[in-house]
Amino acid sequence: MTDRFLAICNPAAGGGRSGETAPAVIERLRDGGIDVDVLETTHAGHATELARRAWDDGRRHFIGIGGDGTGYEIINGLFPAASDADEKPVLGFLPLGTGNSFLRDFSDEGAEYSLQALIDGRRSPCDVIRLECVEGTVHYINLLSIGFVAEVGSLTNRRFKPLGEAGYILAVVAKVLGLAPRVFPHTCDGEAQNLEPCTFLSFNNSRFTGGKMMMAPHAEVSDGYAAMVHVGEMGRFELLRTFPKIFSGTHTDHPRVRVSKVEKVMFDIDKPVDLMVDGEVIQMTPRVLEVLPSVLQVAV
Repeated sequence: MTDRFLAICNPAAGGGRSGETAPAVIERLRDGGIDVDVLETTHAGHATELARRAWDDGRRHFIGIGGDGTGYEIINGLFPAASDADEKPVLGFLPLGTGNSFLRDFSDEGAEYSLQALIDGRRSPCDVIRLECVEGTVHYINLLSIGFVAEVGSLTNRRFKPLGEAGYILAVVAKVLGLAPRVFPHTCDGEAQNLEPCTFLSFNNSRFTGGKMMMAPHAEVSDGYAAMVHVGEMGRFELLRTFPKIFSGTHTDHPRVRVSKVEKVMFDIDKPVDLMVDGEVIQMTPRVLEVLPSVLQVAV
């Protein structure tokens, strides 16, 4: 059973395009010699439930069919159980009808690239980042952001999501108008606690987020570190001038932006805050962020 892939498909992704195109892509996998079973999700969090049950049943090879959210749910079904497993889980991605930011670190061909990687049997080690919160623990392979970026994502989901990219831009403008620096007390790798007001913090395993935004040009998925981006206090117009540079990664050239690499971060935040985790916005109280080196194999 462990040699067979389990494809977990979100048929609603991409406005239903994922469900429509998945059968043909699954047949291409089978024609390429991949043994694959398919399960469809029916509600939020279902992919996590399916992946956890499959892991307990001995499955070790998985494919996420959907967008970033589907991959995020599968990761949280595999971990923490897979953290110390003798056989590392294998995860492939088929973003049908939606984007997958993680894949952009390797190719801009999306599902076609990943499909061929699965058929060719390509594997690459990948770190997983664990975030322990007061309310529970989450795992991710893309990024975690706190502050402005997460608040924009939260507003987009609450009010502007049906508008797509235009809705995201509206949320950016709205949050810029109400911009206020925040302090997120944290300690990186045992250094002195940081109490600087900032616009946002981001802890990245891969370079890209939101499709084409290169949040962390210095990130590497298997180096054992989280690539940290600390955006200091900015005025409204300065932020509006700087934020679009995220698409080229040149926002990190700004003097108020610092980049570094960290292994463990301790937070001293006393109430739930908006967190953007692999494209999903959640409200939790972060406590400890830690890198789990090379505990996953990705088909890329």
